[in-house]
Amino acid sequence: MDEHIPVLVEEVLEVLAPSAGDFFVDGTFGRGGHTARLLEAIGPSGSVLALDRDPAAIEAGRRRFAAEPRLELLHAEFSALATTVAAHARGRAVRGVLLDLGVSSPQLDEAERGFSFSQDGPLDMRMDPSRSESAAGWLARATEREIADVIYELGEERFARRIAAAIVAARSETPITRTAALAAIVQRAVRTRDGKHPATRSFQAIRMHVNDEVGQLRTALEAAFAVLAVGGRLAVISFHSLEDRIVKQFIRVKSSVDPVFAGLPVIPLQAQPVMREVGRKRRAGEAELARNLRARSAVLRCAEKLAAAPVAVRSLL
Repeated sequence: MDEHIPVLVEEVLEVLAPSAGDFFVDGTFGRGGHTARLLEAIGPSGSVLALDRDPAAIEAGRRRFAAEPRLELLHAEFSALATTVAAHARGRAVRGVLLDLGVSSPQLDEAERGFSFSQDGPLDMRMDPSRSESAAGWLARATEREIADVIYELGEERFARRIAAAIVAARSETPITRTAALAAIVQRAVRTRDGKHPATRSFQAIRMHVNDEVGQLRTALEAAFAVLAVGGRLAVISFHSLEDRIVKQFIRVKSSVDPVFAGLPVIPLQAQPVMREVGRKRRAGEAELARNLRARSAVLRCAEKLAAAPVAVRSLL
């Protein structure tokens, strides 16, 4: 299934403010929903460089945009954004970078990818199946403490220790290789969960660990800042409170005077803010939520790269 409804599209276009001839980077192509709208906005002289670590997304994108010369689509992780842009920008100034975090509908809906507890499939969870270690492989070798830490830190699951103990006990009898088996183990360990499936947080945490999503995000944020032209904007859509906190903190630090120099009459150039936040965080409105329930946890934040400012002199009076 290739259908995927992109979230916060109008809000993304508003904050990125594309103009005719602009060059944008979509670090998380998915099924190309945001990219398609950017291409509409930048006209025949604009272009988009899009990346995705999922080979299935690249394959689907090349089918959908086979006749689109303004799009360059690459199989790459967004943590490699800096080197990828350097190799493919060809002198074009990057006017905006978009990062749409999390998993796409096709990844969730395809049982064989192993992302979802709602249907049985191999316990894989890799966004790029050709790389790293599957969820089943990691759960087979990780210690109980390691499993508990991942589920607690990335899933913010208060029953993490109980779940980890249940996983270790279960694997001692039978290898855990299917999503249904893992979901059942977690469900037995956590019998109540206000309206959500008991395995929601655990599956999310294990997926994030297997794909190093937090590490990838931290690297990608710095890379996006580095490749942006002055006045260019970074827009990030997150679906997880941990990721949103990382994005919020990144923008806050880049938009603030270095605290070592704060309050001094003269602020050195290297200590001045290098970004400014563009508006407040955005969420999906009622109309979008009626069309797409998966947008309910989406949060959009945006920041603009600033020019090197002259040394600021503050009055002592």
